[in-house]
Amino acid sequence: MKATDVIADGFGRIREIVHEVVEGVPPELLNARVDPAANSVTWLVWHLTRIQDDHIADAAGTEQVWDSDGWADRFALPLPAGSTGYGHSPQDVYTVRVDSGELLLGYFDAVHERTARFVHGLAATDLDRVVDERWDPPVTLGVRLVSVLGDDLQHAGQAAFVRGVLERERGL
Repeated sequence: MKATDVIADGFGRIREIVHEVVEGVPPELLNARVDPAANSVTWLVWHLTRIQDDHIADAAGTEQVWDSDGWADRFALPLPAGSTGYGHSPQDVYTVRVDSGELLLGYFDAVHERTARFVHGLAATDLDRVVDERWDPPVTLGVRLVSVLGDDLQHAGQAAFVRGVLERERGL
C-alpha cells in the first residue's frame, strides 16, 4: 500500500465519522452545548472542516472551498473573514450555528472531495516537499497531512462524544 493510499484512507474514515455524527440530527441538538464554555457538534464539525480546507488549499496552492464555492456566504457567520475556529472564545463558538445538518455536510463533503483529489494526485516523493518553514524542523507535506488527520479525527471523536452526551441528557 502506498503512503498516499493510507492518507486517503484516513481522510475517508473522518468522512464516515462526520456523517455518522451529523446525519439525521436536528439542528437544536447539533447547536447545543453541554455547558456554556463547551463546543457544539456544529462548531466541532465546522472547525475540523475549516482546518482541513485551509491546510489542504495552502498545500495545493488553491483557494479554499469556503471562499471559492460560496460556503462563507451560505453559512453567513458573524465572524472575521477567514476564521477557522482557532482561538475562538465561547461566544465565538456560540455564533457557529446551522439550521440543518445538510449545510454542515455539504461543506464537509466539498472539502473532502477536494482533499481526496489532492491526495490521490500525489506521488510518494511529494510528501517530502516542505510546506512550512516557520518550524524547526520545517514541516513537510506528509507531516502536514498527518497533522490534519490527527486534528480532524480528534474533533470528529469529540463531536461524537458531545452528540452522545446530549442524546443521553434528552433521553433520545
